Amino acid sequence: MKHILFGYQLASDNQIDYDRLDRSLFRAVKQAEPTVALCMACGSCSATCTAAPFNGFSFRSVVLLLSRGINDKLQNELANCMLCGKCQLVCPRGVNTRNVILQASKLILQSASITP
Repeated sequence: MKHILFGYQLASDNQIDYDRLDRSLFRAVKQAEPTVALCMACGSCSATCTAAPFNGFSFRSVVLLLSRGINDKLQNELANCMLCGKCQLVCPRGVNTRNVILQASKLILQSASITP
Protein backbone atom coordinates (compact mmCIF):
# COMPACT_ATOMS: atom_id res chain seq x y z
CA MET A 1 0.00 0.00 0.00
CA LYS A 2 1.37 3.39 -0.97
CA HIS A 3 1.46 6.09 1.73
CA ILE A 4 0.17 9.49 0.78
CA LEU A 5 1.87 12.46 2.40
CA PHE A 6 -0.31 15.45 3.16
CA GLY A 7 2.49 17.95 3.80
CA TYR A 8 3.07 16.97 7.41
CA GLN A 9 4.26 14.04 9.43
CA LEU A 10 3.73 12.94 12.99
CA ALA A 11 6.45 13.90 15.42
CA SER A 12 7.99 11.28 17.65
CA ASP A 13 6.72 10.98 21.21
CA ASN A 14 8.53 13.39 23.52
CA GLN A 15 6.80 12.86 26.85
CA ILE A 16 8.69 13.66 30.02
CA ASP A 17 8.09 11.44 33.03
CA TYR A 18 8.67 13.92 35.85
CA ASP A 19 8.45 11.17 38.46
CA ARG A 20 11.54 9.46 37.07
CA LEU A 21 13.74 12.50 36.48
CA ASP A 22 17.12 12.88 38.13
CA ARG A 23 16.97 16.52 39.18
CA SER A 24 19.90 16.28 41.58
CA LEU A 25 22.14 18.37 39.30
CA PHE A 26 19.50 21.10 39.08
CA ARG A 27 19.14 21.15 42.87
CA ALA A 28 22.93 21.39 43.28
CA VAL A 29 23.17 24.25 40.77
CA LYS A 30 20.22 25.96 42.46
CA GLN A 31 21.94 25.68 45.82
CA ALA A 32 25.13 27.24 44.41
CA GLU A 33 23.28 29.84 42.31
CA PRO A 34 19.68 30.40 43.54
CA THR A 35 18.81 32.80 40.71
CA VAL A 36 18.52 29.87 38.28
CA ALA A 37 15.06 29.25 39.75
CA LEU A 38 13.98 32.72 38.59
CA CYS A 39 14.44 31.87 34.91
CA MET A 40 11.13 31.98 33.04
CA ALA A 41 12.63 30.90 29.68
CA CYS A 42 11.68 34.18 27.99
CA GLY A 43 14.49 33.90 25.43
CA SER A 44 16.08 37.31 25.95
CA CYS A 45 19.38 35.59 26.70
CA SER A 46 19.22 33.49 23.56
CA ALA A 47 18.38 36.53 21.42
CA THR A 48 21.53 38.39 22.49
CA CYS A 49 23.91 35.44 22.62
CA THR A 50 27.16 35.93 20.71
CA ALA A 51 27.77 32.19 20.40
CA ALA A 52 24.29 31.26 19.15
CA PRO A 53 24.77 32.11 15.45
CA PHE A 54 27.93 30.01 15.33
CA ASN A 55 27.15 26.95 17.42
CA GLY A 56 23.46 27.15 18.33
CA PHE A 57 24.05 27.76 22.03
CA SER A 58 21.01 28.71 24.10
CA PHE A 59 21.00 29.44 27.81
CA ARG A 60 17.28 28.75 27.78
CA SER A 61 18.06 25.22 26.57
CA VAL A 62 20.58 24.82 29.38
CA VAL A 63 17.98 25.73 32.00
CA LEU A 64 15.36 23.47 30.42
CA LEU A 65 17.79 20.54 30.25
CA LEU A 66 18.81 21.15 33.87
CA SER A 67 15.27 21.44 35.16
CA ARG A 68 14.10 18.39 33.22
CA GLY A 69 17.06 16.28 34.37
CA ILE A 70 18.35 15.62 30.86
CA ASN A 71 21.96 15.66 31.99
CA ASP A 72 23.43 13.60 29.14
CA LYS A 73 22.88 16.42 26.61
CA LEU A 74 23.79 19.17 29.04
CA GLN A 75 27.58 18.90 28.90
CA ASN A 76 27.69 19.42 25.13
CA GLU A 77 25.44 22.47 25.43
CA LEU A 78 27.53 23.99 28.23
CA ALA A 79 30.72 23.65 26.19
CA ASN A 80 29.31 26.04 23.57
CA CYS A 81 29.02 29.01 25.94
CA MET A 82 31.70 31.70 25.52
CA LEU A 83 30.95 33.22 28.97
CA CYS A 84 30.76 36.72 27.48
CA GLY A 85 27.96 37.78 29.85
CA LYS A 86 25.66 39.50 27.33
CA CYS A 87 22.81 37.23 28.40
CA GLN A 88 23.21 38.31 32.01
CA LEU A 89 22.93 41.97 31.02
CA VAL A 90 19.55 41.52 29.31
CA CYS A 91 17.94 39.04 31.70
CA PRO A 92 14.73 40.63 33.04
CA ARG A 93 14.80 38.39 36.14
CA GLY A 94 18.45 39.00 37.04
CA VAL A 95 19.62 35.42 36.60
CA ASN A 96 23.39 35.15 37.03
CA THR A 97 23.78 33.18 33.81
CA ARG A 98 27.56 32.92 33.85
CA ASN A 99 27.58 31.48 37.34
CA VAL A 100 24.87 28.98 36.37
CA ILE A 101 27.04 27.81 33.45
CA LEU A 102 30.17 27.65 35.61
CA GLN A 103 28.45 25.82 38.49
CA ALA A 104 26.77 23.29 36.18
CA SER A 105 30.06 22.64 34.37
CA LYS A 106 31.92 22.26 37.67
CA LEU A 107 29.33 19.85 39.07
CA ILE A 108 29.33 17.74 35.90
CA LEU A 109 33.12 17.50 36.02
CA GLN A 110 33.01 16.56 39.71
CA SER A 111 30.44 13.84 39.09
CA ALA A 112 32.48 12.50 36.17
CA SER A 113 35.59 12.25 38.36
CA ILE A 114 33.66 10.43 41.11
CA THR A 115 32.00 7.94 38.75
CA PRO A 116 34.36 5.16 37.61
